[in-house]
Amino acid sequence: MHPILLRTPFFTIYTFGVLLASAYAVALSWMVRDARRAGFDPDVFMSLGFTAIVGALIGAKALYLLRNPSDLFTWSAVASAGDFYGGFIGGLIASALFFLRHPHVPVWRAADICAPAIALGQAIGRVGCFMAGDDYGRPTDVPWAVVFTNPVAADVGGAPVGIRLHPVQLYESAVCLVLFGALLWFRRRPHRDGDVIIAYSVVYAIARFVLEFYRGDADRGFVFGGLLSTSQLIALVVLVVIVVVLAARHRRGAA
Repeated sequence: MHPILLRTPFFTIYTFGVLLASAYAVALSWMVRDARRAGFDPDVFMSLGFTAIVGALIGAKALYLLRNPSDLFTWSAVASAGDFYGGFIGGLIASALFFLRHPHVPVWRAADICAPAIALGQAIGRVGCFMAGDDYGRPTDVPWAVVFTNPVAADVGGAPVGIRLHPVQLYESAVCLVLFGALLWFRRRPHRDGDVIIAYSVVYAIARFVLEFYRGDADRGFVFGGLLSTSQLIALVVLVVIVVVLAARHRRGAA
């Protein structure tokens, strides 16, 4: 595709880096705008957003290195954006610390404001993966298959050149874009605080579990003898946690 956005004699700007930065910026901007509309202090949500982004960056890199410990002192450890679910967990931990320091911010309402922004950021970020040849799909003969021809895509993202592949990055981008719109619609319907972030977590976990079967990159980690990828395992854990949370919320509502 187009892994390099701009090359000069002095520096090179990679498309993935630009789109990843854009994903964070757009998600943060959307979240702060929604917070202002909901009557919250936008500065508080700006701080929350930056805190979550730092946690996400650390978490994404940490999970990548956990899956690929041999890359610890290599360029791959620096160049890779890491694993989304690692970023998701890192963002959750960082956000939890933020809420502990700001007990006046209602956690569930704040999380509901964040949910559409997360989906929107993912939709943009996955286009960056596609441009870089990162997180590429399995070989296929479907009519919409894509073929990477730029050797830089193989160097940067690892995508094999000259082979018809599932554009799995665009599948996920489309899913997240639809999810973004669905969450905005759902948020306008009667619901309890926390239902929007729960809906995001459930839908994305299911979608990610399915999409992993179309991934072709072999370095994303596997468990149970290769039966599941690490992202599929985490998706299952997320679903179990959501079931527990929903059961607790139901008991609390019935009490």
